[in-house]
Amino acid sequence: MTGAAGESPEETGTAEPDLPDPVWKVAVGLASEALPTIRPEDIPKSIRRFARFAPAKRASLAATPLQHELETNPTFRQRVAEVLRNAKKVDVAGVQLEASTDTDPVAAAAIAYLYRGDDWRETIAAAQRHVRAEQEHHDEAARIQAAHQRAAHAEHERATLEREVEKLRAELTQAREEIAAVKRQHKETAKELREVSKRERKARDAASADKGRLKQADEAHRAETRQLKSQLDDSLRDLERARRGAKEARELNESRTWLLLETISGAARGLRRELALDPVERPPADFIAEDVARQPEGQAQPQERALAADDPARLDDLLALPHAHLIIDGYNVTLSGYAELTLEQQRSRLVRSLGGIAAQAGAEVTVVFDGADKVPGAVSGPRGVRVLFSRKGQTADDVIKALVRNEPNGRPVVVISSDKEVALGTSRHGAYALPSAALLRRLSRG
Repeated sequence: MTGAAGESPEETGTAEPDLPDPVWKVAVGLASEALPTIRPEDIPKSIRRFARFAPAKRASLAATPLQHELETNPTFRQRVAEVLRNAKKVDVAGVQLEASTDTDPVAAAAIAYLYRGDDWRETIAAAQRHVRAEQEHHDEAARIQAAHQRAAHAEHERATLEREVEKLRAELTQAREEIAAVKRQHKETAKELREVSKRERKARDAASADKGRLKQADEAHRAETRQLKSQLDDSLRDLERARRGAKEARELNESRTWLLLETISGAARGLRRELALDPVERPPADFIAEDVARQPEGQAQPQERALAADDPARLDDLLALPHAHLIIDGYNVTLSGYAELTLEQQRSRLVRSLGGIAAQAGAEVTVVFDGADKVPGAVSGPRGVRVLFSRKGQTADDVIKALVRNEPNGRPVVVISSDKEVALGTSRHGAYALPSAALLRRLSRG
């Protein structure tokens, strides 16, 4: 080759030709073989580390950066060409003979790209034509093979259709034979049907005669049944009269007893509902003493017997009544007693504490909190304690009032709430309303 090796596009004023992929593959492979023999300082930094790799690993990992350096670094490309020339791995004179039939156009183009002889562009152009011709040949072979495959598929489809036609012909013959058999069977069936019709007419005539005899027997049976039913009805009426007499006597006694009890309990319920009295704080004698009598100076006044509204002893007395029901306005109590805690902590503390009261007093305990259908952190009550949450659009006060209204008259119901509206509303229905302080003092006592 001539001394034009290493010329760059800037020096010649022409653009770099596009190398086909097969040419690039050979050029990069030659550069990969030459890389370990080039001085490290002459190797670009981007590919210097690949020089220490094994040949196979270097060829696969360094392909892209090697191609980039060969395209953009004329000095490195010239170093590769010199190493290959010195190692006598490339017959430069053979490359220039691009018209020779013994020269591989792809390998010749790769070597020509590295050496940049006088006719290197013509050698690359010949390789491009060779690659295009190979690709066209490959495409043509693929089209031919696809045509063969389509022809074979069509032949297979034709053979399949022929088999299907033969199968359908056989089925048609079989269907015709079955139709002929069905026709013969139909004729035989029609003949049998005519004979059956004759026998049926004879049977109907015989049945008509039997029907007349059965009708006479049925009329006789019905007459006997009516007579027996009349006798049975008479017996049932006699039995019913006896039962009614016993039932009326029992109902009369029960009515008298019920009327007496209802009169007594109705009077008690009416007085409790109308008066709604709280336990008295001063006995009647105190009022008489102030109006019509004198007491010696220095004499001690008699100690009051009534308990304060928030006295826990008053709550204990009410819970000791038979079948007592304690209903608690939850947040009204917790916000009065331990408002510094979170709502979840308040609920947990109150519910746990109520378990002791339920166990000691044996009373039914219900605590109601404001809330929606699902309350985060809601706790379940211990044994004997019912925990309720008001639904959306409803308050705990509404739930408490509903609980009191649905209790039977005469059952002791104690409502714990400092809300005056709750206390007044539940007292009208016969409940005992106590402030939250009474329960808090009772819980602190243990």
